[in-house]
Amino acid sequence: MKFVVKKSDLFDGIKIVERATSIKALQPVFMNILIETVDNTTIRLVATDLDLTVTALVNAQVEEEGKITLNSKKLNEIVSKLSDSPISFEMPQDDTTVNIKCQNTKFDIIGISASEFPPEVYKLDLQDGFEIELKPFTKAVRQAGFAAASYETSNLLSGIVCDISGNVLEIASTDGNRLAREREKIDNKDNQTKQLIIPAKALNEFIKITPYIDEETVKIYTEKTKIILKSEKTMTISSLLDGQFPKYNQLIPAQCPKEAVVNVSQFISALERASIMVNEKNSFVKMNFADNELTITADTPDAGKSEEKIAITYSSEPLVIAFNYKYVLEALKNIESEEVKIGLNTGLSATVLKPNSDDDFICLVMPVQIR
Repeated sequence: MKFVVKKSDLFDGIKIVERATSIKALQPVFMNILIETVDNTTIRLVATDLDLTVTALVNAQVEEEGKITLNSKKLNEIVSKLSDSPISFEMPQDDTTVNIKCQNTKFDIIGISASEFPPEVYKLDLQDGFEIELKPFTKAVRQAGFAAASYETSNLLSGIVCDISGNVLEIASTDGNRLAREREKIDNKDNQTKQLIIPAKALNEFIKITPYIDEETVKIYTEKTKIILKSEKTMTISSLLDGQFPKYNQLIPAQCPKEAVVNVSQFISALERASIMVNEKNSFVKMNFADNELTITADTPDAGKSEEKIAITYSSEPLVIAFNYKYVLEALKNIESEEVKIGLNTGLSATVLKPNSDDDFICLVMPVQIR
């Protein structure tokens, strides 16, 4: 194997795929990045932890074909510290030591044979894919994907539901304590109707590589139990989650008897200050809505108390309600509006947070019982 590549192109490729490598793998090859030549002008980088696989095509001048896997962390470290001159990679046939040269710098890095890297994780038969606009897709995932459960299992609640019907894309997630949903208008050229449950980890990693995607659309393929998100030079592959996702839209109240309107940035600042006095055991704050004022308090017996007051729009009867402050904070940070509209009912009813604008984002947070 022999090729020459620009540092910036190679470094971008490494950054795209490296997060898919396994940190503690039983097989060391899964801590490595596969480097293989594709044709005279292209190399492919691949990383996988067997749950998630990411590939990137990188421009290069290929003189001899070949493939090898190199340790992801070591390769990143080497390339990041090289000068901005062209980098040459050379590996004799039937060897696993790669010679890396850049101007007066030389490294000999020992790899693991590419024969130990499973080709089936990235060499797939892609058929009948459909296009989706990248901008609304990524916006919806960013806004509504945060509420997924953080399980390291195939539990459905660790997934993000992606529902495409007509010219509407609906993204939603829930961990049982909160729910987030975003709707975006899309140009559904293929007239697709689909509901896919995609692991949150896969979509969050895909979001991180979107700055490297130049196209306005991305293609989505489903192959048996896998989902593939493909751009011209990148591919993100993950297993789909199988099962019946909760009917989350039925949980969202059509109307709330009490309503408050609060400035988002003021609410975030007040909540962050008040929450200094919570402890990790309960993480909850009390909120008292009364007479156009919101009072946020936190009281931890062994640490002390905090109190924040902010002016709001609220004319209903007083209501005291408590929340895990982290859930409210995350919802507020995903609202792209100056003001949030808060739908309230009782101290034990689900509370609705949505932008006080036309944005079709909604978040449902369950309160905690005040003792």
